[in-house]
Amino acid sequence: MLGGTGTIGRATARTLIGRGHDVVCLVRPAAGHADRLSRSGDELGLSGAELRPCDVTDAASLACDGIRGERFDVMLSCLASRTGTPEDAWRIDHDAHVGVLGQAEAAGIAHVILLSAICVQKPILAFQQAKLAFERRLIASGLDYTIVRPTAFFKSLSGQVERVRRGKPFLVSGDGTLTACKPISDDDLAAYLADCIGNPDRRNRILPIGGPGEAITPRTQGERLFALLGQPPRFTHVPVALLDGIILSLTTLGRFAPSLRAKAELARIGRYYATESMLVLNPESARYDAEATPSTGSETLFDYYEQLIRGEATAERGEHAVF
Repeated sequence: MLGGTGTIGRATARTLIGRGHDVVCLVRPAAGHADRLSRSGDELGLSGAELRPCDVTDAASLACDGIRGERFDVMLSCLASRTGTPEDAWRIDHDAHVGVLGQAEAAGIAHVILLSAICVQKPILAFQQAKLAFERRLIASGLDYTIVRPTAFFKSLSGQVERVRRGKPFLVSGDGTLTACKPISDDDLAAYLADCIGNPDRRNRILPIGGPGEAITPRTQGERLFALLGQPPRFTHVPVALLDGIILSLTTLGRFAPSLRAKAELARIGRYYATESMLVLNPESARYDAEATPSTGSETLFDYYEQLIRGEATAERGEHAVF
């Protein structure tokens, strides 16, 4: 398993172990010590899994430190670039996965399960293009594959819980109804990924998946959050034109300052999520379709908000979270 130390990876490893699978996680080695782990399995939240320090960007390390000539039934990847910037995206979302695929073929692994993203339906950004390029490579490999494209994650929609708790308004793009999604919890997604192992109907398919219930807009998210906190709803509306202005400025300045090029890409990522729904895109109408977006699981985003408010959960957010 790759990407086992992320929130979804940890949830997936726990689910697999709970179902009786033998799980081997390839984990980033400690700095300067290729044969050692930076933390124990318990510290990483991977108790019960076998951890192997491995550089997933290096074919020799994958073969010698990761697979070790052993037999595996499935290669499951929850690995993703941390920032989504072009260099990081192509190095991890594409190149590292191509190397892993080559080692899987050489080791006789018959089934690859890939956690992708629903946003690759409309690939404008570098990380989307990198993910989509590897999806095509995997499909063409001849191995059995299952590509899972989830909608929004709870952690990516939870960045404003604390600011609202502190009495600040909820930030929305436009009027707050520009986009919608069917967010899915880590545990529900983990169960779906684990189910892909023994389900022949999920082989050689691209599977979009969302969480339970109807699609929700950012405005609905804010309204429910205020209600859970017992506060009257207050919103600050961020014009999309403002995001465009920020992107233009950073892109222009990035011609002279390389560090600002990365910031411009992060701003483009923010704009994308502020204006594009995380739902199945109908190729004929070019519209997002909530009804065509499958649902799974039982936990809703608002269940998770309640857990955060009560201090029963902590939101671990990615480096390119919008808010």
